Amino acid sequence: MNNIVVSQMDIEHLAIIRNNVVQFMQYASQKYARDTGNLLDVAPQDHQGARPFFEQFIYIDTVDINPNSGCTYIGDICNLKEVVKDGVYDYVVCTEVLEHTLQPFHAVDEIWRILKPQGLLFLSTPFNFRIHGPLPDCWRFTEHGLRALLKNYQILELKSVNTSSRDLMPIHYTTIAQKSLV
Repeated sequence: MNNIVVSQMDIEHLAIIRNNVVQFMQYASQKYARDTGNLLDVAPQDHQGARPFFEQFIYIDTVDINPNSGCTYIGDICNLKEVVKDGVYDYVVCTEVLEHTLQPFHAVDEIWRILKPQGLLFLSTPFNFRIHGPLPDCWRFTEHGLRALLKNYQILELKSVNTSSRDLMPIHYTTIAQKSLV
């Protein structure tokens, strides 16, 4: 592992992904989080998290699997039943996390459980990007995979950032989905 070479494409894609997450959070907070509410930010410790993007009237809790993260809750997003009650959150931010879960279907089901009726999920995932930490890095989701994962949600927006010289190989996806009354 000491001789890992990071390509110029990987450096460029990381910059594009990080910029897209910032733009996505600005957009989602301004368009969709205009009312007082409770937000759960999933695994925010490695980056700035959701707080800089959401108004002060949005109360923010955090969750991470890392016991040293300093988050509100310590737990696996695939199973938070012991730490988070049903229907508590108006919003869940889950950026660059699903690819690291061992059971992504359980993760989105757990998010559905903790969202209030009509609650919103702000989700982003890489696609055309290298394996990265924190490990494990298990998955890449296409638009079709995201639609399958979010089958119990109403997808309000699903957008991709395309790779400039490679059709049908997006760098990144952002999704806004609403908890539907299934």
